Amino acid sequence: MQYRSNNIMAFIKPSSEGEQFLKQVLFFQQYLGMRIFFYHIIDKPSLFEKILHAQRIKNLKTDAQVDLRCFIKSLVPPAAFENMAFRIKTGRSLPILLRQSKKGGYEFILIDKNKPGSPLSTDETDKLISRSYCPVMVCNRYYSPGEINEIIIPIDILQTTKKKLLWATYFAKKFNAKITIVSALSLNIDERKSLVWRNSQKLKYMLTQRGIDCEVEILKAKGQEKHQVILNFIKKKKPGLVIIRTHQESSMAGTHIGKFVSELIHGCSMPVFTVNRFMHPLPLDFEI
Repeated sequence: MQYRSNNIMAFIKPSSEGEQFLKQVLFFQQYLGMRIFFYHIIDKPSLFEKILHAQRIKNLKTDAQVDLRCFIKSLVPPAAFENMAFRIKTGRSLPILLRQSKKGGYEFILIDKNKPGSPLSTDETDKLISRSYCPVMVCNRYYSPGEINEIIIPIDILQTTKKKLLWATYFAKKFNAKITIVSALSLNIDERKSLVWRNSQKLKYMLTQRGIDCEVEILKAKGQEKHQVILNFIKKKKPGLVIIRTHQESSMAGTHIGKFVSELIHGCSMPVFTVNRFMHPLPLDFEI
């Protein structure tokens, strides 16, 4: 496959919930200057339906694509519509999205996490994040997108960070945003003597060398769940974007994200950009 750069996949349903999610999609298209491929997945007809209603089944995907195009066209400016493409697939959502993440050539996938109305369950969302071959951005359709002036990166001292920092660099430069590296310390020690402090300072140095305004926050979490301490910090700071490196509960299978990551993803109101274990090309306009 020849890599197709500067394209995003957005998984959407032509519905009132999809209309709210579309605002998130348009926001990122405007700032990143990427082409959007909208995917709508419909139920796969049974063999009985194919035999009994052959002609109707034949037109099913065509009609669904017309409906999707009309739905999007009625809600977006003409200039934005020119940078959009539409795909209809039949079958189960999760396997289809995983296949497209591998062969589609997309920078990342945009999905809505809210219930009711989201095409994916919470469990399917977590599985997609863990198994996708490209990053996944998880959005809250009720969040009103605005200027991204600050990006928060929660870190775990056991995680690798190289890919996360590359994407953080990309978004920080696109939005001219400050980055805050945050971690929760459960040990009752001086934070400046902790390993997480030393690692955070190394990351801060890497980012400042790239011309990015960066600061470090080490939170005390003794007797508390680390994810809750960080969520409380995020709610107070109200950043425009959170970037997190997923880590697997099963290092061999690599098919699950941990509780810490899942709680942050589903607890944040702002978009969360997840970077997984797979190597993936970054956009052509990426600059360190």
